[in-house]
Amino acid sequence: MESKIFKYNEDFLLEAGATLHGFQLQYSTLGKINESQSNVIWVCHALTGNSLVTEWWDGIVGDGKLYNPKEHYIICVNVLGSCYGSTGPHEINPETKKLYYLDFPDVTIRDMVRAIDILRESLHIHKIHTLLGGSLGGQQAMEWAIMKPDLIEHLILMATNAQHSPWGIAFNETQRMAIKADPTWKNESKDAGHEGLKAARAIGMLSYRNYEAYWNTQLDSDIEKLEHYKASSYQLYQGMKLVERFNTHAYLCLSKAMDSHHVGRSRGGVKNALKQIKAKTLVIGISSDFLFPVVEQKFLADHIPNAKYEEIDSFYGHDGFLVEFKAITEVILDWKQLTD
Repeated sequence: MESKIFKYNEDFLLEAGATLHGFQLQYSTLGKINESQSNVIWVCHALTGNSLVTEWWDGIVGDGKLYNPKEHYIICVNVLGSCYGSTGPHEINPETKKLYYLDFPDVTIRDMVRAIDILRESLHIHKIHTLLGGSLGGQQAMEWAIMKPDLIEHLILMATNAQHSPWGIAFNETQRMAIKADPTWKNESKDAGHEGLKAARAIGMLSYRNYEAYWNTQLDSDIEKLEHYKASSYQLYQGMKLVERFNTHAYLCLSKAMDSHHVGRSRGGVKNALKQIKAKTLVIGISSDFLFPVVEQKFLADHIPNAKYEEIDSFYGHDGFLVEFKAITEVILDWKQLTD
């Protein structure tokens, strides 16, 4: 994918009241847009994702895959508050000429989408054939479909919800508590809070997977073992892997942004907001999702006009939307036959 930087030089008022004095977004594209703009596929990434969608969704996007660059123009944008080139805690504050760190203001899902839409306008894209995302990516896609109902023709929402649940907020707050137990988390350095971030990621993994997933993948075959269990090593590995590619301040920022997700805010409630979506919509739930249970996706399908619900049977829990490529592809292809 080709990565680029978009710079916006005007003040940008955030939903919570603070102002960014300009921002930048890193975005990546694959393929070529056609004259009618009928081949635009816009992907929204999840919590610690980035704009290089072929790296984390290679079973869905790429040569010979569901969204093939020979046919489609695929675009993905790194969100505000992240750490992959878009304005966030580890970028320069234009007022102080120093990195923001903990001075970076709170952003919401709605702020992220408003920024992405400014980029979309700068690219003169007037129509999106398919907008899709899972988890926090699905939250963005849903907000955008409500904000710009005439822009999007097809909407695919996976393992996501109309408002972040008390259960999800509790998991996020517990992860933030783990980070703040690390005495270095307030340091103005890129490795601040790394031990806390490892613990936070380990907590997060328990919500992304479930009992069955751990039993099927982390069970020790040596019944005499008294230490060094596979499940223990897995948790340590996941924590280490995240700190090698992400940072604590961005994780704090984005987890709080996820908590802010509520499409009904200032719109007369969730049901009224969902009614504003005009796109033909496919909602996909993962049967074993512990964090975003299928009741949340069924609710979306019940209240979004022209929506269809499909459920994928998987033991991978919430991570199923990042793993079950074959099943997701089949569900989308069947749905496309009905809607295209």
